[in-house]
Amino acid sequence: MGGPGVVVVGSSQAGFRAAEALREAGFADPITMVGDEPHRPYDRPPLSKQVLAGAQGPGDVVLTPAEGGVDDLDLTWRLGTTATGLDLAARELVLGGGERLPFAGLVVATGAHARQLPNTDHLAGVHTLRTLDDTLALRKALEGARRVVVVGAGFIGAEVAATCRGLGLEVSLVEALPVPLERGLGSTMGSVMADLHRDHGVDLRLGVGVVRLEGGDHVERVRLTDGSVLEADVVVVGIGVVPNTDWLEGSGLAVDNGVVCDETCLAGPGVVACGDVARWPNPRFDEVMRVEHWDNAVAMGAHAARTLLAEVGGRRGEPYAPVPWFWSDQYDRKIQLAGRSGSDDLVKVVAGSIDDRRFVAMYGRTGRLVGILGMNMPAKVMRWRSMLEQPTRYDDALATARAAS
Repeated sequence: MGGPGVVVVGSSQAGFRAAEALREAGFADPITMVGDEPHRPYDRPPLSKQVLAGAQGPGDVVLTPAEGGVDDLDLTWRLGTTATGLDLAARELVLGGGERLPFAGLVVATGAHARQLPNTDHLAGVHTLRTLDDTLALRKALEGARRVVVVGAGFIGAEVAATCRGLGLEVSLVEALPVPLERGLGSTMGSVMADLHRDHGVDLRLGVGVVRLEGGDHVERVRLTDGSVLEADVVVVGIGVVPNTDWLEGSGLAVDNGVVCDETCLAGPGVVACGDVARWPNPRFDEVMRVEHWDNAVAMGAHAARTLLAEVGGRRGEPYAPVPWFWSDQYDRKIQLAGRSGSDDLVKVVAGSIDDRRFVAMYGRTGRLVGILGMNMPAKVMRWRSMLEQPTRYDDALATARAAS
């Protein structure tokens, strides 16, 4: 590639794995990592669990090269540095303060930021959880707290609620949908997730929204749309994320709920995108998707690096066609979800029991297997996950699972 080498924007899991894949492929030119956080790349899944609970510290989540990979990635670090623009014609990244950083190839891995509740900036005690600093601030706030209200029962909100219960705090979990995770899991399995929290003493408020947060300088109450009021020492907002793309305005890259890529992760000439910020057509599911999972950040980062090398070499990269894969640890339950399930899909339990909170369920759409959900049955989920990697009839998948159970 030569010249100024590759610049990776976003010192994230995806960006780090892209740099690692470049080195593993023998790329010897400079690689510069630009990140707006002051920290080296770190693992995000423990933030809402082990780090928030105090079982791990910042040093425990720092990313290192994969076992068996390149030990010394020889990266130039520009941490605490914000990208403010991109000049594709000049092949330069614009940094805060106006500095311009030239590149031959660019990896966009700027991730996403947490959505905020409006009109809450003036209140102390209101937190989101996205970064390491977010987690450390929330952990400190919880030390003197008794009552926590979590707004949003997605996976982050649910994990925070579970961790807070493990710390002995009173927890209310507020969700606007009729059941948690209804859009991805449907009403039946969403009800199972609701019952899991009730099992552990969470005050679950479903089908209601937040009117406002109340208090003086510090939050004291959460007023809900049904007229009820929740007392709160700490409020944690988990209502989704927004891709970090504002800095790309006017750059020439297509932006629409993320950086729009082709099926190989290519976003522009010599530019690839990966991780939470990237949106691409997944040929396996015939769907344009943006996936906010750890596994996707790792795999897509490496794939984007290979696409970048192919593009610079005058070749077309391979399509990126993963089966999305996610897990969540809540209380003593390990929840795993593979595929692309939705609220209108058929769902059937094929192993275990919902009542025992230990089961596997399969999702079907238009006669095809599209998702597998497991709770505390990881071996079966991993075994049957392979059926999502090629078109499998739903009835055949059900028969295979039931025969093995």
